Amino acid sequence: MLELKIKNETSRLRAVVLGTAIDNGPTPNIDEAYDPKSLEHILAGTYPLESEMVSEMEAFNQVLSKYGVTVYRPKLIENYNQIFVRDIGFVIEGVFIKSNILPDRERELDAIQYIMDQINAAKVVRPPDEVHIEGGDVMLWNDYIFVGTYKGSDYADHITARTNKEGVQYIKDLFPNKIVKEFDLVKSKIEARDNALHLDCCFQTIGENKGIIYKRGFREEADYRFLLNLFGEENLFHITRKEMYNMNSNVFSIDTNVVVSERNFTRLNDWLRTNGFVVEEIPYAEIAKQEGLLRCSTLPLIRD
Repeated sequence: MLELKIKNETSRLRAVVLGTAIDNGPTPNIDEAYDPKSLEHILAGTYPLESEMVSEMEAFNQVLSKYGVTVYRPKLIENYNQIFVRDIGFVIEGVFIKSNILPDRERELDAIQYIMDQINAAKVVRPPDEVHIEGGDVMLWNDYIFVGTYKGSDYADHITARTNKEGVQYIKDLFPNKIVKEFDLVKSKIEARDNALHLDCCFQTIGENKGIIYKRGFREEADYRFLLNLFGEENLFHITRKEMYNMNSNVFSIDTNVVVSERNFTRLNDWLRTNGFVVEEIPYAEIAKQEGLLRCSTLPLIRD
């Protein structure tokens, strides 16, 4: 049996699901794009090739192996994008929560069923249909659960709006002992530079008391101020609009002092090293073209 345990984003990682880019399928049609960044690259003819994405994910896999992490991979679905496993489920404490995802992505959950079969069935839950919530919007920080959402009246019109108010309430009800703090995120169907697809596209915790943040990713300045006060300005690395577009906040922690980052994130990686982090740099710029990066392609199961 797998004994799940996730209390934060940065404790020593022991077991994780890493997505796969093998048999990823052809470049999507324009009307199949889930987000404005993918659409941009489809239109420009720069959408990533499967071979490039496979090699990037293998570099990630090798770093995880180097640190002795147990890595699970989804079962392969023919001609299908299975990179972003963070969307389809997430773990809080000892509970695996299945996401209510876009209907045509349901097969991605089936592909990790063999992992869920190793978990106590009472610890695997599926929210009711009206609850929308995805793992990229859920971030644990000890007593806190941070949840990204979108409160605009046009929620239903935004394919980029992934977690609704019912999703926030579901987490509050499931974990009454936690402080659940929601963040209203900026969304755009047409401009990737102004679209925080998930909370981890504009904020992420690193180490024990630090974070990476993009101020304009939050619709309400009060939400940004809350994080500023909680972490302290000196502990937050502020990223620019371009860095947010390139997914600088979507790195991944293997330990409180070990961060896997994209090799082109020069400014961030220098700051991390200055602050005592070991930075494992890998190529991931092709995968970034689909508006997802390192955190998006992982689903942590056990941390110390």
